[in-house]
Amino acid sequence: MKRGKNYRNAVAAYDKTQQYTTEDAVKIIKEHAFAKFDETVELSMKLNVKKSTTIRDTLVLPNQFKSEKKILVFAKGDKAQEAKDAGAAFVGDDDLIAKIKDGWLDFDVAVATPDMMKDVGRLGPILGRRGLMPNPKTQTVTFDVTAAINELKKGRVEFRSDKTGVIHLAVGKVSMDPAALAENINVVIGEVERKRPADTKGDFVKSLAISSTMGPGVKLVQSAE
Repeated sequence: MKRGKNYRNAVAAYDKTQQYTTEDAVKIIKEHAFAKFDETVELSMKLNVKKSTTIRDTLVLPNQFKSEKKILVFAKGDKAQEAKDAGAAFVGDDDLIAKIKDGWLDFDVAVATPDMMKDVGRLGPILGRRGLMPNPKTQTVTFDVTAAINELKKGRVEFRSDKTGVIHLAVGKVSMDPAALAENINVVIGEVERKRPADTKGDFVKSLAISSTMGPGVKLVQSAE
């Protein structure tokens, strides 16, 4: 694949075979970002897991970098009022289900109380394909809608390994303070490392790298496990 001059210049500016500390890697990414927009910084982690194993969880990044999410809550009665009081953008039950069936999807994340899931489940073909289906594993199926909404507003994100054992997760923007960006990266790495399966032999994290939207990857030093 032929790369542009800016990309080639960025690659030539550092040693691609070397592993850098998070702080040094962030410095490299920031110094050599060349796009005319504020590039997203993504962390990639290659894990040593069985094909049948998925590493998945949620966390709140210490330094938010995305605009506030439009949160939809499927709830009835008192829980619907609680969701409204907590600041959900959209709250409802059968009315929202019907609206979504008609093609409306102007929200970023959906939360549901457990008693709503029988009805919300019918939206699986629509919400599932877009990663919007409420799920207990991501703490978006809960009666504690206030806590769920508050965490989502703070910037709660989900990480999940794919079929090849790789996690890709946006962790910040090039324009962020370098210390804040490094902190986000280290928090994610720490949370993933805590999900190490008990039966894993050898290193759990096989490789780490960060990259900006348009730039090359920079390898990170792996912590001793």
